[in-house]
Amino acid sequence: MKTFLDDNFLLNTNTAIELYHNYSKQLPIIDYHNHLIPEQIANDVKFENISQVWLNGDHYKWRAMRANGVDEHFITGDAPDEEKFAKWAETVPYTLRNPLYHWTHLELQRYFGITDILSPKTASKIYADTASKLSQDSYSVRGLLKMMNVEVVCTTDDPIDSLAFHQQFAKEHESFKMLPAFRPDKAMNSDDIIALNQYIDKLEEVSDIQINSLGTYLKALKSRHDFFAANGCKVSDHGLEQIYAEDYTETEIVAIFDKIRTKKEISIAENLKFKSAMLIYFAEWDHEKGWVQQYHLGALRNNNARMHRLIGPDTGWDSIGDFSQARALSKFLNKLDNQDKLTKTILYNLNPADNELIATMIGNFNDGSIKGKIQFGSAWWFLDQKDGMTKQLNTLSNMGLLSRLVGMLTDSRSFLSFPRHEYFRRLVCDIFGEDIEKGEIPNDIQWVGKIIQDISYNNAKEYFEF
Repeated sequence: MKTFLDDNFLLNTNTAIELYHNYSKQLPIIDYHNHLIPEQIANDVKFENISQVWLNGDHYKWRAMRANGVDEHFITGDAPDEEKFAKWAETVPYTLRNPLYHWTHLELQRYFGITDILSPKTASKIYADTASKLSQDSYSVRGLLKMMNVEVVCTTDDPIDSLAFHQQFAKEHESFKMLPAFRPDKAMNSDDIIALNQYIDKLEEVSDIQINSLGTYLKALKSRHDFFAANGCKVSDHGLEQIYAEDYTETEIVAIFDKIRTKKEISIAENLKFKSAMLIYFAEWDHEKGWVQQYHLGALRNNNARMHRLIGPDTGWDSIGDFSQARALSKFLNKLDNQDKLTKTILYNLNPADNELIATMIGNFNDGSIKGKIQFGSAWWFLDQKDGMTKQLNTLSNMGLLSRLVGMLTDSRSFLSFPRHEYFRRLVCDIFGEDIEKGEIPNDIQWVGKIIQDISYNNAKEYFEF
């Protein structure tokens, strides 16, 4: 019987053990998509306790606590931090077979050297021990990132963001880079005309461009795109239910924008055309600069209207959607490719039923110009656990080149989430190790080790050109 979370956790063969420890374990981390707060990195914040760094903003944990009958007062409410931690400790024993159980104890081990199982019996001691360590200078935000050998973090930033904290950080020549990512979702959200106009008003102020037409709107957004590039940005990101690829004319989009700006109601068809056009504009700018564009597809957000009213978005009320993806995605990518304006692209699906769809779609537009130009992104959100990651890796293996995958990302709001890269790497090594021991691939450790190093780190370094 193996010991829980020992050095060979998730590694089920001797070959997997050799591959992980000799080829993957020590490699740096390029975290090209996350939701970390730039201000906290720039100011090298120190958290007072583990609740602040571990529970605040983590809707994975919040959902588990709610399912365990914990009152919202102890989740997103104003309960004292230690009481919130105690409620999480009460929940953890009931998360067996949920990835949270693995992540929780992996993070306690990697950052704090704690091998105790978190429970009500150990909660007080763990809370005190972690608070003591978090008070040390080496446990500041930057210290936590260095502890995990992080080389690059790409935050997720709105076009109207000043990037002041990125600029502040860049002047310090730290051992790792913090770069912005261009996330223009609000700029194309014509579902809410009032909110979109409020956004346009803010964009006017930031860009110093009066926006009274589609042309001036695009000019203002393009100026922000240029500004992001000047501040080291090399990636964009979109969080969408599905790709929008309606046929439209420029004249139609001009007229639709005029209706939006004068706060007139637009039809469903006009809404879809506007979104379709905006996606194309953004993609063309990304191609012009050689950026990597990312599309996170398939989340059904804000399902609980009552809780959305009470505590807002991104608090744990989202789920997997069953949107139709293939035809519009093909049409969108084909339009860009046909005009030679398709840049490097990563597609992430939230519905595992779309695994084969995405894995075969990328093959339509990999044209030999760049290794792995169009990527099937690592298992995302509800799927970034053992089963979901293994399915994604196996699907890509069967229908594409796993060897060209650009690896894992945290997609997290927590500075303690970086062991997810280790979790991913262990699973990759276990898959290859098992294949070798079954005689399904050659026992060429040196070559397989190189492939694993590429997936873990080298491919991302080459692909993103940070």
